[in-house]
Amino acid sequence: MKRGFRQRVSFGRNIGLCARDAAALASLPGPEDIQDFISAFEINREKEGDTCLSVEQTLRHKHAHCIEGAFVAAAALWMAGMPPLLMDMQAKGDDDHVITLFRHGECWGAISKSNHVWLRWRDPVYRTLRELAMSYFHEYVNEDKKTLRTYSTPFDLRRFPTEAWVTNKESCWDIAGALDSGRHYPLLSPAQSRALKVRDSMEMKANKIREYV
Repeated sequence: MKRGFRQRVSFGRNIGLCARDAAALASLPGPEDIQDFISAFEINREKEGDTCLSVEQTLRHKHAHCIEGAFVAAAALWMAGMPPLLMDMQAKGDDDHVITLFRHGECWGAISKSNHVWLRWRDPVYRTLRELAMSYFHEYVNEDKKTLRTYSTPFDLRRFPTEAWVTNKESCWDIAGALDSGRHYPLLSPAQSRALKVRDSMEMKANKIREYV
């Protein structure tokens, strides 16, 4: 059930957010608004070491990488009356990427924080999670190699106390570890993986585009 603004604020306060942060997320009634909100954050360059910031800490620092943006998006969806679901995509010789899932009717879409041009928002047109994950395949790369290999089942953050990912003052490594170790499905067979074509010079040129330089 979708909630009105006051209901969203109240829910945000109930999960531990301060009045200002609850109001900020409550002003985002749908996935499109949430995507624009997290896209406006600077990329978290982790200058002082790896982080996995909670919703509260991400809003305070106003920067995020993928899982931090995914936490914020999940909290905003939850406040709006939708389940806070993440999906982890694992890669060979590359970083994982975490997205926030949502559904429109029978189809899946994704909210995604990325500094690259490719691994971003997906409209809710994908009938299965495999279809959604495969939409990232061609552009999920490290240099000239296509690296995406697996995707996870939906990861419901309601399994965890909000203190672990909404208001945690420290990095949320327990949540990240649980997501990484959860069930994943392969996207390619070993033979398909060995036969992948490397990216060409035009693709390599496009891959240099960054939102925040």
